[in-house]
Amino acid sequence: MALTRRVSSSIPHFFGFAERSFKSYKLPGGPSSSSSLTHGIHVFHCPDQVGIVAKLSECIASRVGNILGADIFVPEKKNVFYSRNEFLFDPVKWPREQMDEDFLNLSKLFSATRSVVRVPDLDPKFKIGILASKQDHCLVDLLHRWQEGRLPVEITCVISNHERGPNTHVIRFLERNNIPYHFLNTTKENKREGEILELVLDTDFLVLARYMQILSGNFLRTYGKDVINIHHGLLPSFKGGNPSKQIMLAGF
Repeated sequence: MALTRRVSSSIPHFFGFAERSFKSYKLPGGPSSSSSLTHGIHVFHCPDQVGIVAKLSECIASRVGNILGADIFVPEKKNVFYSRNEFLFDPVKWPREQMDEDFLNLSKLFSATRSVVRVPDLDPKFKIGILASKQDHCLVDLLHRWQEGRLPVEITCVISNHERGPNTHVIRFLERNNIPYHFLNTTKENKREGEILELVLDTDFLVLARYMQILSGNFLRTYGKDVINIHHGLLPSFKGGNPSKQIMLAGF
């Protein structure tokens, strides 16, 4: 299978919160349900083989679900399959517990290394920690999307290696919304990773909002959960600031 379509990198897409309403949506080809339809997301990672897409689609369709979008990525010369499906379903016809069981059976069938199901309207919100440096634009964008309800998460804290004054926009926003802010001054010799780990123990994943520090392998192993980097850098080849300039100097 040579398909190499990549998933969109937008933050709302990742969190599984599309910027449109499904309240009045009706599943095609069937009678309208008395209950509200619900938006679900399934992320799948397994060894590549023939028939995975067919089985995933059959699983959703067999429960009268309707796929709204499917993103698939199969790296060349690697026996790996990734997919992300967004779908609508009737929770009366497909209870949440049954959904978990159905996708678990698929996970066993294809020896999946990762199979995650999310129903934002029914599941507990993810707890996240945000790491940021001096520039605010990525952090502010996240905070405003969260405030508008477009990011269905619980922000447990914001950690930064740059201090912000008490009257800055970010600090005032965090104080109004009771989000703790932690300033940890980092140096080349001390990245304060132990202290960061203590602050984010209770989170489900971390978001690096243009955090201009490279987290060590030991930090990632100890944390053991997902870390999302929304910095504009082109990793892993061009780390740090001015990635476009780095590309030019490299002769690309």
